[in-house]
Amino acid sequence: MSRLLSKLSPLIHKRSARLFSSSRTGPCASVCIMVEPSPDGENVGEVLLYDVSKCKLVTSPTKAYPKALDESALVGASHGWGFFSDRQDRLMVISDLLNPFASKSKPKMIPLPQFTSLPNCQTQVVCNVAMSSSPEPYDKDWTVGVKFLGKQLSLCMPRKDLRWTNISVPFESSDYSSLMYSKKDKRFYLPAPGSNYLCSWDLNFKKDNKPQFHELVLHNLPNMRRPRWKVSDSYCREDHYVESPSGECFLVKWYSSYSPDGTIVPTVMVFREEDTKDGRKNMCYTQNIGDLCIFISKGEDFCVPASSKPRLHPNSVFLNGRLFATLNMTEATVGCYEYPEGTPDRIPYSPYWLPPFST
Repeated sequence: MSRLLSKLSPLIHKRSARLFSSSRTGPCASVCIMVEPSPDGENVGEVLLYDVSKCKLVTSPTKAYPKALDESALVGASHGWGFFSDRQDRLMVISDLLNPFASKSKPKMIPLPQFTSLPNCQTQVVCNVAMSSSPEPYDKDWTVGVKFLGKQLSLCMPRKDLRWTNISVPFESSDYSSLMYSKKDKRFYLPAPGSNYLCSWDLNFKKDNKPQFHELVLHNLPNMRRPRWKVSDSYCREDHYVESPSGECFLVKWYSSYSPDGTIVPTVMVFREEDTKDGRKNMCYTQNIGDLCIFISKGEDFCVPASSKPRLHPNSVFLNGRLFATLNMTEATVGCYEYPEGTPDRIPYSPYWLPPFST
């Protein structure tokens, strides 16, 4: 009997599953990994992804499933690589198993050092992860960041030092504060609760792990009556700082409220970075991000030009978490997804967007 090891949110378009056939696919949402024993005793698996650019569920070719992942759960994703944590000893590995074009015979497995907890912190619950780059091609300065629920942030350069640098973040962070890496600034950023400022660390964190603070000054706020602002502050909110391929940075505030019938009603506010002066980042509210699509989830967030993929509407935000939906800011519409035909009856929860894959 198949085992489902990875996960997805409960909504997707109804389409049949097909094998990957082209040289490019995605962006995708992770659905699940179906694992079965093979006659030679080695487990094999199929990765199910939902390709949002094609509006269909697609299945990777059958590939070997590493025994090291038998007792592991997918806890994060960055640059298309999955972070898997062992349920028993909490050891973490990074794997390209989710990549439909990766090796079928031997998925790459990169073990990470054992975590240690700071006083009054924990390393059992992972909020999100981020990487300075993909593990391939080789980069000696490749850096991995893991943010845990609470105050602990752990950073490591696996190709230089197999030890974590544990940092106590200067605020109690929930799982709704998203860690990201800026290629432009060469810094890890973490929004503080309320998104009034960012904390950041450069790649010299081993010498000085004290954060740099960046005040976020929000401009051009929409015309709302103050009582409505007070109500919105009481909603469930996630704060995401994301960088486009061209280096533009955006702050995305995702609010969620509930209608009387229990339906989740999303509201997204997007702020574009205009400039930075004296440590202050001036962020201007906008309803027009042009050709871009912003992908927000529990993985590391990213942007994709809509013109690079079919069926991606420009000026849109794709959500994967409490809700699995697309917000088209041009038309002011929200489109949710439904289970596609071919999805297993029971799948675990996995709110991760994966960027486009290619051969």
